[in-house]
Parts: sequence; C-alpha cells; structure tokens
Amino acid sequence: MTVAERRNLRNGLLFCAPWLIGLSVFTAYPVGASLFYSFCDYSVLQAPVWCGMENYKRMMRDTVFWLSLKNTLVYALLSLPAGMVVALSLALLLDTGARGMAFFRAVFYLPSIVPLVASAMLWLWIFNGKFGLLNWVVGPVFRFFGASPPAWLGDPAWAKPALALMSLWGVGNSMVIYLAGLQNVPRELYEAAEIDGARVWQRFWHVTLPMISPVIYFNLIMGIIGTLQVFTQVFVMTGGADGAPARSTLFYALYLFSVAFYDLRMGYASAMAWVLFLIIVALTWAATRLTEKRVHYGT
Repeated sequence: MTVAERRNLRNGLLFCAPWLIGLSVFTAYPVGASLFYSFCDYSVLQAPVWCGMENYKRMMRDTVFWLSLKNTLVYALLSLPAGMVVALSLALLLDTGARGMAFFRAVFYLPSIVPLVASAMLWLWIFNGKFGLLNWVVGPVFRFFGASPPAWLGDPAWAKPALALMSLWGVGNSMVIYLAGLQNVPRELYEAAEIDGARVWQRFWHVTLPMISPVIYFNLIMGIIGTLQVFTQVFVMTGGADGAPARSTLFYALYLFSVAFYDLRMGYASAMAWVLFLIIVALTWAATRLTEKRVHYGT
C-alpha cells in the first residue's frame, strides 16, 4: 500500500469514526449484551448469573406471555390490513391530479409526524365514553339498533378495535410511499388498457396493483414490524403497563417493558426481545414467500 493510499484510508476511517463509534456503542453492544443476558438471571442491580435456556423455558410456561402475544397478533390483524387499505385509498385519491392536491397531501401526512404522546392524549378525549367525539358521532347509530355506545378503552371487547382505529390516524407516511409508487406507473400502460376496453376497476387490478406491488410489499413488511412493537400510545392511554382494561391491551412490548423495568427481570426481558425478533423474522419470511410470485419489479 502506497503512502497516498494509507493516507486516504486513514482519512476515510477518521470521517467514518463518529458513525462507527455510535453504531458500536448504541447498537452493536446493546444487541450483543441483550443476547448474552437472555441466557442469564439478571436483575440490573446484581451481576448476571448464567442460567442457560431457563428464561426461554420459563417463557413457554408463562400464561401472561402468551396473552400478550395473542393481544398483539389480534391488534396486528385489525390494524395492519385496515391501515394499508386506507393509505392506498388516500394515495389513489391524491393521484387524480385535481387542484389542491398538494394541500390535501400535507393535511393527510401531518398526523403521522405528530408525537405519539400528543396523539394519545387527543384520542383519549375522542374515545371518552361519555363526552368523547366518537360516541357523539356514532352514538345515534348504536342507539338506533337498541345498543348503548361502547366505552371504547374502558371495555375489554372494544379496546383493541379502538386502538386499531387510532392507528389509521398515522397512515400518512405509508400514503406518501404509495403515492410515489403510483406516480411512477407508466401512463402508457393505462392508455393501452383503456384502448383494450378495460374498465376503471380492471385497470386498477391488472395495471396499478402489479406495478406498485413492490411498494405494497415494503409497506407490508414495515407494518408487520411496527404493529408487533406497539407501545407508546397503549402505555399512555391505558395508564401504565397493566394492559387495562382486564389486560385486553397488554401487548408484547408493554409486557416486555413491565418485566424489564417494573420487575427488574432484565434477563427474561432480553429473552422476550429475542423471541420477538424471531417472530418478526418468521413473519417477514412468510410474507416474502407468499408474495414472491406477486411482486413485480419490471418497468
């Protein structure tokens, strides 16, 4: 290696050093430490004691663990498909090219950048069983069918659907990604389909969906990762890590937080984190295998 090459290597490493140090200290080391602690009995206050697979074996017998996983999967099944449909629908509306679309794009995107704590406080008022805006709107419908409006977050049967409804508030980010994909669909494909006599629905099914399938796949994977890690809004809106009411909102991340910072069972919490990682990997793999023949990257 010549002197110039060594100098260039040194300068490159110096420029990369802040990022490499940050990656090592704040990402690589915590990930490696959590993997080690997952095989330990560790309470933070005392040195970790190696216990092998005991944390993972205990997890299999933990009924609360299985409840939190069930609650999380139910929430994901409610919020993820609805969020993808709503985001795509808004993107299709914004892709019409009508006047004022830039304004509406900003309006639809704005809620996705509102801090989750602020959004949670706003939706607490919306979901209020007595004075909330939602019951003021849908209350007459329930009373028309002879039923009382639900208490939403105060009712175990309605708590997860309520949180899934709230998740639609933040679909602006996915909407923008869908819109970018829609605007990259070649217009000549629509013209050719129209000449062949394809109706609006046929053009959407046979042209739009195949052409934006990579975007749909991307949003699906990001949605899986996001819904399985829901935490902040539930923690704020249910008043802690108990999963009120009646543990109906005790989601996986909430239970993990409770185990780690309330019970100080950091080793068990680390094992839960790695199990969640494996679940996400498995679902991502399954989604990839199920969609690989339906995702088209051709132009």
